[in-house]
Amino acid sequence: MKILDYIVVGSGCSGAMSAQTLVEAGKQVTMVDVGATNPKYHDMVPEKDFITLRKTDPEQYRYLLGSEIEGVSWAQIGKGAQITPARKHMYKHADTHLRMDSKNFFPIESLGYGGAGIGWGVQCWEYSDADMRMAGLDPQKMSQAYETVARRIGISGTNDGTGKYTLGTLKTYQPSPKMDRNHKYIMGKYDKHLKYFQKLGLHMGRTPLALLTKDKGNRKAYAYQDMDFYTDKHRSAWRPWIAVDELRKNNSFTYIGGYMVKTFKEKDDYVELVCVNVDTGKEESFYCRSLILGSGVLGTARIVLRSLGAKKRLPILCNPYTYIPCLQPAMVGKEAEPGKMGFAQLSLFLDENNDNVDTSVASLYSYQSLMMFRVIKQIPFLSFTDARVLMQWLMPGLVIMGVHHPDKHSDNKYMELVPDKHSATGDSLKVHYELGAEELAELDRREKKMVSAMRKTGTFALKRINPGYGASVHYAGTLPFSDEEKSFTLARNGRLHGTKKVFVADSSGFEYLPSRGVTFTLLANAHNVAEGVLAHGS
Repeated sequence: MKILDYIVVGSGCSGAMSAQTLVEAGKQVTMVDVGATNPKYHDMVPEKDFITLRKTDPEQYRYLLGSEIEGVSWAQIGKGAQITPARKHMYKHADTHLRMDSKNFFPIESLGYGGAGIGWGVQCWEYSDADMRMAGLDPQKMSQAYETVARRIGISGTNDGTGKYTLGTLKTYQPSPKMDRNHKYIMGKYDKHLKYFQKLGLHMGRTPLALLTKDKGNRKAYAYQDMDFYTDKHRSAWRPWIAVDELRKNNSFTYIGGYMVKTFKEKDDYVELVCVNVDTGKEESFYCRSLILGSGVLGTARIVLRSLGAKKRLPILCNPYTYIPCLQPAMVGKEAEPGKMGFAQLSLFLDENNDNVDTSVASLYSYQSLMMFRVIKQIPFLSFTDARVLMQWLMPGLVIMGVHHPDKHSDNKYMELVPDKHSATGDSLKVHYELGAEELAELDRREKKMVSAMRKTGTFALKRINPGYGASVHYAGTLPFSDEEKSFTLARNGRLHGTKKVFVADSSGFEYLPSRGVTFTLLANAHNVAEGVLAHGS
């Protein structure tokens, strides 16, 4: 039996970042992961911009729609609406190894190489100090960790009038990418009516992104090809698999793919990790002196519940999310714009008390390279043929608002493991997520206020779409931080209470989930947990 020093579970954001911290500290690290990939599409996308490809490539359907047209879905808008064929491997093995049992919660989980970070929108907001304290995080330690993560992944942003909501105190960042005409128009209208927006507690500015606008090592500056949903060839946008790829070049790091972690068993001086080989279905074990779980909030919950063998309900946090297609009449009928980008360019924050606490945020996206078929079914009262003609004129003026709200624990948000004979692990995660009438009324009020104010920017909401709870892909709070040694909680350094050598590097410990995307804070927390593992000793 070989006992390894450190095992990190998962190649997603928290796994990749915690592993990098350990390796940079000179430790021998092994990553255990399923790591599904999609080599079929890796080299398929030509090195050209979206408009050129649409006009000249007779084989474009192969990567835009999928060689088997698997990218086309006529289902209702829901989770993964922007996942293109090149990223479908995010879901590989999920049906058999990540079984869900829920009537009202439909999350996105991934066993792909890079986890859910494969499809991350790369938004990188800092939490406010107040939000961090409510989440159970130390603002001083997090501030230092934000800087470390920013140096590693590369962030672009602008310290504008909304700097306190976006970059916070961050010092390490590149300039924001250039805005397209849709967002320039919106920003111009916002500046013109600035006092109106400020009176309402609404603040608009550039969205910070894990996106390079200057070269960084072997990663290239963003090329404005508008192929963000189809390829990461230039590695301009940071993905966790980029970090894992670099770690695999280091002799201190070993990657073991093809294994789904089932349970852990802590012994006196080591931890046994029981895994399922996804190809053979057979169980195999690995052994280590310290175990770091970075398999995502829901994945970590499964592993902990199985390992501790108790029938226990765990709480859950998830940002409520609304998808709002909008129209800019001033842009209708214009030709397709070269040099666009698929990532969010502006964000609108609702902070009615001007205290940077309990805010809601809307990210704004212009719509082009995701293709017309993804929105055409949302045109009411028209046949496909008529809607297609209409959308050709409307699309240049189409802007998407993605509105996220904060979340707090309640008795109506919980999960538990239940038996499931169709699951490779013998169980499913049963989740119940329900907002109360007061919560729903408050979210409705906030969204109506934001939608109404956006009219001042010449941007008019067509409809509000609820894609279902879980569609935000922002999860937390299943193993809340606690200063007491209580089962199914975490110490502040990420150690799972009741264990000595098992740590959790994802957002399972957060006691509150702010509206701003969790990923940048998740990355910073993962770095801090790895530092805590090092301080704890092997």
